[in-house]
Amino acid sequence: MLKPVQASSYTLRDILENGFLYVDKTRYIYDLVRYGKGVYFLARPRRFGKSLMISTLDELFQGNKELFTGLWIHSSDYTWQTHPVIRIDFSRHQIRTVADLEVRIQRHLAQIAQQYGVALVEAPFDIQLEDLILKLATKKQVVILIDEYDKPILDNIDRLDEAIQIRDTLKSFYTTIKALDASIRFVFITGVSKFSKVGLFSAMNNLDDLTMDPRFATALGITEEELLRDFRDHLADFAGQEGMQVADLLEQIREWYDGFRFVGNGPSVYNPFSTLQLFNKRYFSNFWFETGTPTFLVQLLKERQYDIQPLDHLEVPELAFSAYEIESLDLIPLLFQTGYLTIKEFRRDQFGEIYTLSYPNAEVRNSFLAHLLSAYNQIEVTLSESHLRRLLYALNRQDLPQFFAILDVLFANIDYDLQINHEKYYQTIFYLIFLLLGVRITAEVKTGQGRIDAVVELPDRIFLFEFKLDGSADVALEQIVDNDYHRKYQLHGKPITLVGVNFDSHQRKVAEWKSQ
Repeated sequence: MLKPVQASSYTLRDILENGFLYVDKTRYIYDLVRYGKGVYFLARPRRFGKSLMISTLDELFQGNKELFTGLWIHSSDYTWQTHPVIRIDFSRHQIRTVADLEVRIQRHLAQIAQQYGVALVEAPFDIQLEDLILKLATKKQVVILIDEYDKPILDNIDRLDEAIQIRDTLKSFYTTIKALDASIRFVFITGVSKFSKVGLFSAMNNLDDLTMDPRFATALGITEEELLRDFRDHLADFAGQEGMQVADLLEQIREWYDGFRFVGNGPSVYNPFSTLQLFNKRYFSNFWFETGTPTFLVQLLKERQYDIQPLDHLEVPELAFSAYEIESLDLIPLLFQTGYLTIKEFRRDQFGEIYTLSYPNAEVRNSFLAHLLSAYNQIEVTLSESHLRRLLYALNRQDLPQFFAILDVLFANIDYDLQINHEKYYQTIFYLIFLLLGVRITAEVKTGQGRIDAVVELPDRIFLFEFKLDGSADVALEQIVDNDYHRKYQLHGKPITLVGVNFDSHQRKVAEWKSQ
């Protein structure tokens, strides 16, 4: 009988006591706790198992050895000493103001104090935290577990003043922990991003950041070895249901959900949430993306008119992964930390360490680009997808009148409040459309005479596009012809169609197009 799969349970106890399948990660837990004192931080994207790791540490430090029966750590030499645990989960609430933050922290502290029979002083939250730690540590040092430390900041990233106030308020929280080091046995903090001024990375100078530590590269997520071992029966059953070989099914799972890499040339891992949902529901879908779209990231990319094309292959130095500030958000580390980009290659040269970033897999790439397109033209994602299929059908039939008629629907939905009197805006929408069609497209291709705005290559034809804004389709087409842009593709053995396009910024539409 197959063990049931549960993707929505966050606690170790829920998983083990209800007989759900569990990928044993307790060897990593052992490596964290066996050396005595430690202050650790681990950043991973949302829904990647951070809360489960926190709950595992909670059960461990409460001495619940029987719960771990059958797991790796149960038969290890770990001593199972109990410690009072202060566990705070910032992911449970939507915090919009400093007042909200202070109330939530104080409620957490009050519940923990009640659990241990301790009375807290009436005071601000940082003083209450100090009071709680000192009272709990009278017999044994305290363990502090903090989940999603940065969620209150990320929830307000589009409201800069509020985000800064929340960050500065959190600083006193972590400063208190640092000051009481002698009373603390172990600290483990999770999050998505590294905001340097929050106090976590400045006040706590004894912090050990595990985010890109090779020893913990696969502490969260599912490795292929774990997938083949723990999901062996599920793979066989699923493949049988689909009438296919296990190897073919595994290749599809890799394409959809594998590819996350957090350390140099280290091993990749499968998205745990999406993989568990796949075996639970038995169909492929964008499970991870459905749990919350990256609205603030999409808006930042749009507002800054960020060039989307390099995201498929982006080279950055090691410094790109450093902690950064709310006041000057750098999109690249943010895209990496939130999981929309991951490490694909790593090398060292005379200039230092160079990382190549790209989308982890098909789920992330297609969903992210679809939501980005939706943000640019205000059409719902599902509606966009139906238009995209029709666009591809028209292009494959070389039906350019139908192609541009459908394209007009997409452009007609651009918000009139937007200031989009830039050719680049329309080029970006065009580029996103073809990426989502699964068509090979390159933008601003260099030739001996200049740059081609877009080259679209189908199995049996190549299209060269030149764009103008509030100009002339004839001029655009003449530019392709006069500069012999097509010569670069004459040896590809395919017919070449040249297309000049003029966008009207006032009417939000393709005003005219010409081809030859």
